[in-house]
Amino acid sequence: MSQLRRRNTPVCLDLRSRGIFDAGTLSRQNLKILRDIILQDSKDFSKVWTKSSKSTISYESGRIYFENYQCCYSSLPSEPHLLYELRKRPKAEKIEDALLCQCPLDKRLPTPSDEKPSLLALTANNWLYRFSAETGQELQRVYLSPHHKFRYLGWDVSQETFYVKSIQNKMTSTVRQAGFNQNTLMYLAVFNIFPLKLVGILEINKSVFGSTVIDVVLSQGVLAVSHSSKTVRLYSFEDILNKYMTKTLVLGEQCHSEGVTAVGEAPFGIPVNIHINECPPVLFEVSCFDNGVQIGGHPWHYIFTPPHKKHQGSFHICSVKDNTLAKNGIQDMKCCSLESDWIYFHPDDSGRIIHVGPSTIKPSFTVWNSREIVTSSGRIVKRRFHQLDDDPEQETFRMVEYEDELDLLAVVEVTHREDEGHAHIRLHDNHTGALLKSVPLVESWDVTYSHELFFDRDTIVHIEQTKNNNFCCHVYKINCGKTDE
Repeated sequence: MSQLRRRNTPVCLDLRSRGIFDAGTLSRQNLKILRDIILQDSKDFSKVWTKSSKSTISYESGRIYFENYQCCYSSLPSEPHLLYELRKRPKAEKIEDALLCQCPLDKRLPTPSDEKPSLLALTANNWLYRFSAETGQELQRVYLSPHHKFRYLGWDVSQETFYVKSIQNKMTSTVRQAGFNQNTLMYLAVFNIFPLKLVGILEINKSVFGSTVIDVVLSQGVLAVSHSSKTVRLYSFEDILNKYMTKTLVLGEQCHSEGVTAVGEAPFGIPVNIHINECPPVLFEVSCFDNGVQIGGHPWHYIFTPPHKKHQGSFHICSVKDNTLAKNGIQDMKCCSLESDWIYFHPDDSGRIIHVGPSTIKPSFTVWNSREIVTSSGRIVKRRFHQLDDDPEQETFRMVEYEDELDLLAVVEVTHREDEGHAHIRLHDNHTGALLKSVPLVESWDVTYSHELFFDRDTIVHIEQTKNNNFCCHVYKINCGKTDE
């Protein structure tokens, strides 16, 4: 197959027409061609579209959402266009949170609508909707509860299982009248997706998990419970279901024992059917600063900062199996900056770790930015005073985005000139760290406001907060420029 490793476009098209490539091989070949096109010197990214909003803007998988997910644009064409606009909702029914669901490719689904992308939307009045991600048509809706105020959506297992989390209960008169125990912290409702199927609702109670519990998330089948004592404990959610689920509930069916005419319909919603009356066995426990722990790698490791003051600013990487420190398992950039460095497992599932500071990025390679001042004659000027690592006058790394299909790292580098921040998107090879291309952004980059950047195939999306708490979305597309020989 060595003769097939490098083919020009006409040859690839000819091979495809003769059926030599299967779908997976063809997709990889197409993405390799796109990567080569993007990295050519004759190809540039140009801003093609800008749109402002008074509310937050979100982006995911080629879709840009405005007005609390009411308005959706597709970023796939050469210039974004409107896909759909949902009906106007009063404030009491506004969308609080949303998740984009991509249909699975490995199984047949009950209805044609299940085989297309959809948007899960949680409203302020406790309704969970499923809309078509292409047309905005309502496909399904579930009423959660008249008592528990649900506000957050999150993935347990991406594109398979998700959860809806309530706000933390306060012991107001309304809560007492509803029969809440003062030890109740919050509720979680768990669902399978494609098709939408209820797993159950459970109560997180301080009398079970401890009086210091302050938050709970569900991830990869693990219930992670954070405590004010700077401790995180993990529990098996599968074991919790097997031991503490009292009954199986089906959306739309009656549940006479709970006085519910139909599960998931108003006015009763979904009753609690997972009753944890004792603390389950702890799978894993760690004490860490700011309750921050990440688990990943091959074999399993976890990243955390010990809670002691002397360890602040450093990250420890240990084995989940026996808590031993990994080789080079203490990472400390010792940077002097206003903003702290950050670290996480590389999303390419290579087991590598990305550690980002104001001037350095360290996966298995190291990326530096150039900070020397060079005169027109080529002489390097030595600084006579010390500067912060994230001083606005120096080039500073602000974020790192991994484009998995092109296998490129997009690094946002910002510097100040003439009282304005200017950003470049540096495209690096994911395996060697080599700088392959630099893309300047037209708009200024104000470091005092929040920013998000997305690199998605031939598209760069920059979402920024602006003055007066407004937001703006800028879209860049690759253009052909000069015709290649």
